Amino acid sequence: MADIVLIGATGGIGSRLIPMLIRRGHSVTGLLRKDEQARELKDAGATPAKGDLMKMSADDFSAIIKGADAVVFSAGAAGSGAERTSMIDGQGPVKLIEAARATGVKRIYLVSVFPDAGRDRDLGEGFEHYMSEKKKADAALAASGLDYVIVRPGTLKSEDSDGQVAAGRALTYGDVARGNVAAFIAELIDTPEIRQDIFELTNGDTPVAEAVAALRRN
Repeated sequence: MADIVLIGATGGIGSRLIPMLIRRGHSVTGLLRKDEQARELKDAGATPAKGDLMKMSADDFSAIIKGADAVVFSAGAAGSGAERTSMIDGQGPVKLIEAARATGVKRIYLVSVFPDAGRDRDLGEGFEHYMSEKKKADAALAASGLDYVIVRPGTLKSEDSDGQVAAGRALTYGDVARGNVAAFIAELIDTPEIRQDIFELTNGDTPVAEAVAALRRN
């Protein structure tokens, strides 16, 4: 059993990931911004921890993750403006890295973005800023020396997991259910030998456990 801290616990991926981790025997602490979200997390089996990613410092992160075996960062600004994108998608993971170094937490799982996202559409400066901030966070984590895994999902769809994915270090762009992202992360957490790697993820026809097993380096 591992102690997992989930940043983004009330989001579409995080809310699906909590019960998966609980069923696997892990304990989960979930970050929340609003007090009224605490009951939802408790009902799902998680321990609530209060924090606002727009205001949190590295020390605030440290207080929450101290003693954890791993941290999952699946939070995102979700198109709510450039400032929030910078603070949540960009600076959030950077502060988490600093906190992990300070507390001795070694494992971080970061939900990023497929590099081909939106390349066939003109989504404007806001989206380009989002992509830039995501890449900065990826680069900071990859250079951190921690036991990271960066997951780059395709276009997220609000569906539960059907247990079938395509996963690899380079894939053709596609959609992916938020539930499948959660299932993929849960399986990665239970495969700790996979570390310091980056994977792209879409819906597919391979069972999640088989897809993760195939990603182990010989």
